[in-house]
Amino acid sequence: MSGDNLPPPSTVINMYKANGIPLMRIYAPDQAALQAASGTGIRVVVGAPNDVLSTLAASPAAAASWVRNNVEAYYPSVSFRCICVGNEVSGAAAGDLVPAMENIGAALAAAGLDGIKVTTSVSQSILGGYKPPSAADFTDEAQGFMGPVLGFLARTGAPLMASVYPYFTYAYNPSAMDLSYALFGASGTVVQDGSYGYQNLFDETVDSFYVAMGKHGGDGVTLVVSESGWPSAGGVAASPENARIYNQNLINHVGKGTPRHPGAIETILFSMFNENLKEDGVEQNWGLFYPNMQRVYPISFN
Repeated sequence: MSGDNLPPPSTVINMYKANGIPLMRIYAPDQAALQAASGTGIRVVVGAPNDVLSTLAASPAAAASWVRNNVEAYYPSVSFRCICVGNEVSGAAAGDLVPAMENIGAALAAAGLDGIKVTTSVSQSILGGYKPPSAADFTDEAQGFMGPVLGFLARTGAPLMASVYPYFTYAYNPSAMDLSYALFGASGTVVQDGSYGYQNLFDETVDSFYVAMGKHGGDGVTLVVSESGWPSAGGVAASPENARIYNQNLINHVGKGTPRHPGAIETILFSMFNENLKEDGVEQNWGLFYPNMQRVYPISFN
């Protein structure tokens, strides 16, 4: 939504329907978007943004008000997939994560909406350096908050959401791997990790999260990929063709699972539109569609 030239929410919802897209993530409550999604059956992940975390963490009453205004007001017409409290939170603000999640969860339960799970979305940067999955762990900073986060998720049966971007791993050091490994195009095993063979960087990153989660109380917590995609312009290896290859292969692949975790991986593509209010470069060019609703490249969501 970081654009000043985007179509109205009602039009966007019609694009979702026309393309068979069953789920939408919004990073903060948006009245027009939630109203447009009402009655459509499109599931919605709605975010409690980082700038309200401290308030939600400090005040059960503020959490109850947030749930009343942004969830109860639209339920059951809007099919909520989950509430994502905070997005890629780091630093001191991470201390507010679990208290905010607890208060939102309690407010949902008090409203009779405890079937709606509460989670957060983390950046792949909390994995630290690039290592084979068996050696994966969270950074020292992330270990300080991921234990409590995973404890909350395990107790409530909610998934952990995580951004998984092979593009950034590749673009950081293009000479370190063949582009085909990042684009799901490798013809055979590229990384052998014990008994597990990896043919693409996406699977390797997802399994790295699972290994790190298991080291900090997250055994049994499911990972949902809250963002993945490839830019079509603005940086190294960013082109419409590479973006098409990555996103189409991702759509075709996620039903199969990873070497360590066979079975479908719920995955959210980023993003619907190119966003002209983001910083120059790749950040403006993740969209599947231009703001005029034309496709940036051909893709099938089926």
